[in-house]
Amino acid sequence: MDEGTFLADLAAVIAQSWLLILLGFLGLAWLTFQQRKTYVPGKPKRRLSVQASKNSDERNLNKTKSSKKETCVKIFFGTQTGTAKTFADIIKKEASEHSTKCEVIDLKTYDPEDNITDETDGKNICVFIISTYTEGSPPDDAAWFYKWLEEAASDFRIQKTMLQDMRYCVVGLGNSLYKERYNKVARNIDHWFHKLSANRVLGIGLLDENVASSKNGGIEADFEFWKNRFWSMVLGSPQNKKDVKPNCGTADGDTKEMYETSSEEDTEDEEEEGDGDGEKVQKANGVVDVEDIGKMVNNIKKAKAKRKVEDDNKSKEPREMITPLLKTSLQKQGYRLIGSHSGVKLCRWTKSMLRGRGGCYKHTFYGIESHRCMETTPSLACANKCVFCWRHHTNPVGTEWRWKMDDPELILEGALQNHCNMIKQFKGVPGVKSDRFTEGLTPKHCALSLVGEPIMYPEINKFAEMLHSKGISSFLVTNAQFPDAIRNLTPVTQLYVSVDASTKESLKKIDRPLFRDYWERFLDSLKALSEKGQRTVYRLTLVKNYNTEDIENYASLVSIGKPDFIEIKGVTYCGESKASRLTMDNVPWHEEVIKFVQDVVDRLPDYAIASEHEHSNCVLVANKKFQVNGDWWTWIDYDRFHELVQMYKASEGQKTFSAADYMAQTPHWAVFGADERGFDPGETRFMRKKTKDISGC
Repeated sequence: MDEGTFLADLAAVIAQSWLLILLGFLGLAWLTFQQRKTYVPGKPKRRLSVQASKNSDERNLNKTKSSKKETCVKIFFGTQTGTAKTFADIIKKEASEHSTKCEVIDLKTYDPEDNITDETDGKNICVFIISTYTEGSPPDDAAWFYKWLEEAASDFRIQKTMLQDMRYCVVGLGNSLYKERYNKVARNIDHWFHKLSANRVLGIGLLDENVASSKNGGIEADFEFWKNRFWSMVLGSPQNKKDVKPNCGTADGDTKEMYETSSEEDTEDEEEEGDGDGEKVQKANGVVDVEDIGKMVNNIKKAKAKRKVEDDNKSKEPREMITPLLKTSLQKQGYRLIGSHSGVKLCRWTKSMLRGRGGCYKHTFYGIESHRCMETTPSLACANKCVFCWRHHTNPVGTEWRWKMDDPELILEGALQNHCNMIKQFKGVPGVKSDRFTEGLTPKHCALSLVGEPIMYPEINKFAEMLHSKGISSFLVTNAQFPDAIRNLTPVTQLYVSVDASTKESLKKIDRPLFRDYWERFLDSLKALSEKGQRTVYRLTLVKNYNTEDIENYASLVSIGKPDFIEIKGVTYCGESKASRLTMDNVPWHEEVIKFVQDVVDRLPDYAIASEHEHSNCVLVANKKFQVNGDWWTWIDYDRFHELVQMYKASEGQKTFSAADYMAQTPHWAVFGADERGFDPGETRFMRKKTKDISGC
């Protein structure tokens, strides 16, 4: 081919290309002309389609609106503590107010094998409210449903279009402190329904029990926010419904914070936010004009930047620890709440000793006056969710202090006032001794073991010093997850560390800690305890079939912390609770506790059994340094302690003291082996009748 022919062919190709481009522009111009020609004011323009997610909430919302007259809301719940059921009942009540048919179903009684296809008629909206339990597992009542759905979603023999006509949404109850296990069950259920082609009508709602991280201030507020969005979807446009408040629960009405959405869903929400100058992207049914795409991208960037600033500002504002639901639950249990994170409650042994019916095990072991003991805590939060928690896990959890903080003066004043008010209620009660009633109005001891983790409170040192300045002794219990706080703790009368298990595996099983490095923290806490100069105690709670085996490991743990005393107590059964699987079968007999203690002591040459309190199913092991000339000195000289602690404070920590400096002799009746078995002979034993006499004779 010569050069002239080549140039001629090239020119022809270029000419043809330009002709095609020109024809394309002419066609586009003609289409634009036709659109404008048929445009009717007040109606949306025809739009060039933008690919939307096939599971878009927008598409399914239109389905919901078109059939809302015949819609039935079916609420399925799976719960461990009852919260999910409470939320389900709230929706049912509101459904009645909205004239919407509603049904509540317990997943415990629901067989998906036989009934799940009934939800694919297109008339029902299925709401699944479910919590995440230990290790990311479902609640016991929902275990079968969870397993069935997982298998159905992964079984190649089951058609993945099986639930294509089912409309659903999922609400998860969890705690963000559990990191990757946060709302794991709800996320999986939502994913499995998606794999089976079910239509999600609302993004998954993630309700957060962690008040500090919750987008709306707690699990109840998160639910309220989700609920209002749900009713907006079911009933239609919120602007036309006076009883729907879609922005409730947040300061700025942000409707995206607590939901997981696809990138397409995020984009749609952000498009509506505008660019801050009153200019909004026009769209309808998920379709956007081509000429608006640039504007939409700009709006998204500005909306994200604005939201980040708002989130940063929110995160700097600490929230109150006590939520409305928590407040109600604790008050039902007899707590008097103080400020935003503290509480006080009257111990049953305080009531008993007011009547002269005997004191608690601390009276037997250490000589406290039970009727003058105040049980309180400056922190209702804890870093564990122990299986034997006698508060049924109604308290919040956390790994660090991120809540609003009250002054120690407010807490102590509130604790004393509320404690004394509860004592005053016993005035004139039959059997209450007048002298003890008067003494009870002046507390002499404080058990910082009510609930939660007192050592988490940032001002715990100041709080303890204020107690001592009023002549009140301090018995502080910690769950061995904050070793640095133990090291930095000011001297207290007696410092406890809970040793609930002897191995890493069993500790995880029993305490269910939030920290990932819980075992390292546990061991470091024991080391920190060994560095304290005042009285220290290991507290073991025995739970049959959980932690009553590894005797050798328990003995090795003693060598780490070198405690002055070891309290070994059988677990107390606090009644049936969905938060715990414990039953009376897990409660050891007192003889079994003694046998366990003897096996431990046999491996500890520096320790011996010093005392017992049969009624509390508790035995005290003491270091032999508290045995003087054959007699035990486990009791405390409280007056001497206050003298020593004041000298310590006055010298700015230079004048130190040890447990031996304020010990007192144990009375004979409190020594292990005595006939009284820990019951003070100065008290009157009260035995409850096994059957109520209704004969009238």
